[in-house]
Amino acid sequence: MIFPVSKPSSLYSRVVARAVPPAADLSLPAIFGEQLAALYDLVERSKFVFGSPLGPLVADGRSFHLPRFVYFGPHTSDVSLRLAFTAGHDHRDLRSTLALLHLVEQIALKPDIGQGLNLSFFPVVDVLGLAGLATERSLGSAHWGQSSAPEIILLEQDARLTGYHGFVRLESAPGQDLATVQLRFAPTDHASPDVELISSEDFEPYQVRWESAAEKAHPTEGPLSVADDLPVRPFELTLRLPSAWSAELYREATASILKRFIIRYRGVLAYGQHL
Repeated sequence: MIFPVSKPSSLYSRVVARAVPPAADLSLPAIFGEQLAALYDLVERSKFVFGSPLGPLVADGRSFHLPRFVYFGPHTSDVSLRLAFTAGHDHRDLRSTLALLHLVEQIALKPDIGQGLNLSFFPVVDVLGLAGLATERSLGSAHWGQSSAPEIILLEQDARLTGYHGFVRLESAPGQDLATVQLRFAPTDHASPDVELISSEDFEPYQVRWESAAEKAHPTEGPLSVADDLPVRPFELTLRLPSAWSAELYREATASILKRFIIRYRGVLAYGQHL
């Protein structure tokens, strides 16, 4: 099963890896299953990255979990920077999912991205869609406080518990040839923070287009739709990469851009704490 009801053992990972054909013959869901099992196996030996699925989700008499990997950098504490990364909002396109798994793998192999970090990675949100048990859903635009989708309910519960400073959503964009980025802040009585959380330098050598988001007094989608009820009023960064890019280009661009973003934002937060 692609979504184990608990953290799989090393034996489970090896069995899954042996049970699939060579990568060139695999569909995207099968590649995801193989990479997910291999990543669980890898993080069992990591001191900083842990597999911690959310759930269970019960559908059609079966139990599923929402895959989650958590990175705790050295000297992590209650005041550490907390970010959540989500991908795979639509099971029909798993490019963002495979790219986020690749990023987690890189961090697990070389956990030098920074101290005092608490990062959660949700590589596939549309769990039930991937299992063929839910269709015609738009999880990326769901209101986190009103959605009946079990995956969104779990994400909202986790957001309330963890108190993330920000959310990063990774999506694929058909019909475009460059990366796009959109940054939104939860509405407050004050102006949006005058800080540069991400810049064109973080995208080099890739071209990027910046998209402005319409300001809404009451956002109706994503984590900002429940910002009033969260411990911290978060921001949401949406990164869209071209669907036409090769899997390798998509994967490497994701890792490069998001690593630079994490390092930049951690620096911004550390600077603010010392003002």
